[in-house]
Amino acid sequence: MGGPFPGGPPPASGKVARGIGIGIAAIALSLCSGVVGGVVVHQTDSSSPAPAVTTHQAAPVIDRSSVAGVAASVAPTVVVVSTAEGEGSGVILTEDGAVLTNNHVIENAQGGKVTVTFSSGKSAAATIVGTDTVGDIAVLKAQGVSGLTPATFGDSDALRIGDTVLALGSPLGLEGSVTEGIVSALHRTIDTGQSSEGTRSSITDAIQTDAAINPGNSGGPLVNLAGQVVGINTAIATSSEGSGSIGLGFAIPSNRAKSAADQLLAGGKVAHPYLGVRVSDGEGGAVVADVVAGGPAAQAGLQRGDIVTKINDQVVEDSSDLVAAVRAAKPGDEIRVTFRRDGAERQVTATLTNTP
Repeated sequence: MGGPFPGGPPPASGKVARGIGIGIAAIALSLCSGVVGGVVVHQTDSSSPAPAVTTHQAAPVIDRSSVAGVAASVAPTVVVVSTAEGEGSGVILTEDGAVLTNNHVIENAQGGKVTVTFSSGKSAAATIVGTDTVGDIAVLKAQGVSGLTPATFGDSDALRIGDTVLALGSPLGLEGSVTEGIVSALHRTIDTGQSSEGTRSSITDAIQTDAAINPGNSGGPLVNLAGQVVGINTAIATSSEGSGSIGLGFAIPSNRAKSAADQLLAGGKVAHPYLGVRVSDGEGGAVVADVVAGGPAAQAGLQRGDIVTKINDQVVEDSSDLVAAVRAAKPGDEIRVTFRRDGAERQVTATLTNTP
């Protein structure tokens, strides 16, 4: 839960309509389902630290005939990430083989065995440098390679609805695929369903795009017309009839993804703000289903059964709103929590910490 959202207004709560499923954009070997595990972001956790980027440059207006040139320039920075269980995509970070991908692409790799295939067709074994399950980010290190072309990262906070973007990766195993579309919405909070621990998981502050994203695109880049990575493709919405693209794809903003990757490359752990509650949807707010002993919420005086209605000045209509508000903040931030208890409105101040 946080103060002002970095770079602009607080994130809007963008819920996906009921009846539309959210699927992971990674491909299983059967070509019919996502990699087991999925995007695991529990509502008892919270988000990555606010990006350090402070100068925002809007994407340039480029003649449509140059789109092919953009795709060609970005292609060498995109890789295929394979495990025995499935396949996804990735983005080259350094010339000596560091690769950024989604955690759900590699989290079930047997024995940590991962293979990276480059645009040249050459492959290399890769080790897992570090993972961030909350932010669905992983960093790999391809072995015995050099002279690679790293991707250029842009400022995702400068994105505008309507900006043209390209999604690159290996949908359905079709390596080197490129799709085009626009940024359809920003700051989406997407419920991805039930996690393996029996709690709800979600993606917050997501970029929505109608550039076709399909199973296998997970971990691949969403780029602007300057050829800069502005998002990491991570999930898709599907209809009940199938698992293909229906023009609703979601990407992790590049500022968050790159910040997490840099922390992992430095040998650290990605910092996430933590309130210490488990929440569910309630009537006109988020119901506190459980409070972690000794956590920020417990120290502030929140109790099980409280209905949170506002974080600072941001209205909380359900559990997704509360999660989004927390993840827009950073460890150390003080937040005002407005809630109802026994029919009376109350307010407390909580200081967020790092996720344990």
